[in-house]
Order: sequence, then structure tokens, then C-alpha cells
Amino acid sequence: MRRIALDTETTGLSPLNGHRIVEIGCVELDGNIPTGKEWHTYLNPERDVPEAAQSVHGLSNNFLSDKPLFKDMSDELLLFLGNAELVIHNAKFDYKFIKRWANIECENI
Repeated sequence: MRRIALDTETTGLSPLNGHRIVEIGCVELDGNIPTGKEWHTYLNPERDVPEAAQSVHGLSNNFLSDKPLFKDMSDELLLFLGNAELVIHNAKFDYKFIKRWANIECENI
């Protein structure tokens, strides 16, 4: 069974307060064994990254300033995910950001 382990880093705790994803990483698994296929991107959040968030993930405003926007990477992410089952630690947190900024519904979360 194809699964994708997925994780995000964000500017804060709530997309409803304008916080955004700054990093997404995915690892493909087959039978729970990594296949070697991965997908990763840093994202420009188009807002300041609060110091509290920077202390968690180490991603600064300067570093993220030239990175792509989420809207420009979401199709590529969805293509990589395909119909795989997603494995996400704290899935409700990551899902609310992905749903808000990609404007999608993920049935496999």
C-alpha cells in the first residue's frame, strides 16, 4: 500500500489568523518502507514569520523571501500525493493549513 508521510512548518498556529505554511516535506512509503521518492519545498508565506515560529523551525523572513508561493506549488504537491494514504503526526493541524491554502478537501486524512 502506497503511503505518504507528510509534515509542515508554519508561521503560527491558526490559518484563520493568517498564518501560513513555510515548509512541506513528504516521503513515499510502500509497505511502510521508504521508497526513496520524496517531495519537499520551502514556501514564501507573504507575511512576517514571528520570532516564536522561527525559534521552532529556524526559517527566517530573509530565507523564505525568494521561495515559491503555496498556490504555485499546490498542484505539484497534489500530483505527488496522488491517492496515497497520508501519515501525518498531528494531522488536524497540518490538514487545516493545507485545506485553507490549497482550497481542497483531502478524503485520505
